[in-house]
Amino acid sequence: MSALPLSLRVYAAGTSLFGPFARLLLEQRARRGKEERTRIGERRGEPSAARPPGRLAWLHGASVGETLSLVPLVERLTQRGLNVLVTSGTVTSARLLERRLPPGACYQFVPLDVPSYVRRFLDHWRPDLVLIAESEIWPNMLMEADRRAIPLVLVNARMSERSFRRWQRMRGMIEAVLSRFDLCLAQTTADADRLARLGAPRVGVAGNLKFDVPPPPADPLRVSALNGVIAGRPVWIAASTHPGEEEIVAAVHRAIAPHFPGLLTIIAPRHPQRGAEIVEIAADFELRAVQRSRGLEPEKGADVYVADTMGELGLFYRVAPVVFVGKSLVGDGGQNPIEPAKLGAAILHGPHVQNFADVYAALDRDGGSLAIPDAQELANTLMRLLNDGAKLRRMARAAAATVEELGGAMDRTMAAIEPYLMQMRLEAR
Repeated sequence: MSALPLSLRVYAAGTSLFGPFARLLLEQRARRGKEERTRIGERRGEPSAARPPGRLAWLHGASVGETLSLVPLVERLTQRGLNVLVTSGTVTSARLLERRLPPGACYQFVPLDVPSYVRRFLDHWRPDLVLIAESEIWPNMLMEADRRAIPLVLVNARMSERSFRRWQRMRGMIEAVLSRFDLCLAQTTADADRLARLGAPRVGVAGNLKFDVPPPPADPLRVSALNGVIAGRPVWIAASTHPGEEEIVAAVHRAIAPHFPGLLTIIAPRHPQRGAEIVEIAADFELRAVQRSRGLEPEKGADVYVADTMGELGLFYRVAPVVFVGKSLVGDGGQNPIEPAKLGAAILHGPHVQNFADVYAALDRDGGSLAIPDAQELANTLMRLLNDGAKLRRMARAAAATVEELGGAMDRTMAAIEPYLMQMRLEAR
């Protein structure tokens, strides 16, 4: 392999120098709730669990969406008798994964991309195969795994046009990193083309694994109880909202509430720790909001129910017939609409959905979702849909059919990595 480009050598040297300061950064992040204080050692590559005997596949995703898309793949691999290590970099994803991972799989926080941390991590876990989700391109991690001759596969890979343009300015660095992957399995042909143009040597299209993820679970008793509490009330949910969108949602509620007596708006913020802040926003609009995290129910006097808990979107999607998916009116890139679509909701979204452009394009095309340019149109569209149950049901059926049709990435991914799994079996003999 050719000499490393200067940019990659500078990156490696700079991150090596950063090592002594990483403890301070991690402590600061822990104070802000962005690190699990008792597990900070994992971020330095210090294991908190023993490596299981036998062959081990390491799967990594950045946060909630990426790692949840890997769960069905984890299940397939453990069913084949492999041990699986799953890593991510956020507290939220860690808590969700530790509830959802099957027997035979364990979780650790991924180490920071500091050379000594990465070496310590790999010395302990010694994976036989590494599967990286989407666009988690950490140069030291990938270079060190390649140096140890561990097969590297980029699964569910995506490369946005914006990221592509940014990486083009560092062409030597990204080509050197991507060339370490044995295989890149892209979500779309556009993603595959961008990855190939940046230097990935072997690229295929497998589709989006998120279409094959089961919908988020919910306790049927809790669903029944919540349906009982809100029975007879018009209801909609603004899910995965970001700062700036809750004001829009509150304004929309005030605008349409006179036409829908008892209207209940559920707000499920992308970051649950913002629950108290959202209650204050609702108060600014003279709306009464209650927080689920405080054990409260949306009794009749509540206008807004703040769903500021972890892992309960499956519950709220099952009681709301129409879902506005956030980070799309105010924000950058949108959030994943697949889960509410699978659970029978009509989807509304703003114009900023480039992170899931193909998904939204398919849903819009098939009538399962509607693009909303601004707050006024959100109010107008909600009024039309809440007045037209037949239209709501048609949209919900169309959304569910679209995501079902777009599935199959899991089978294609498993077929593509089968040679690596076969090699692991042969080496285990």
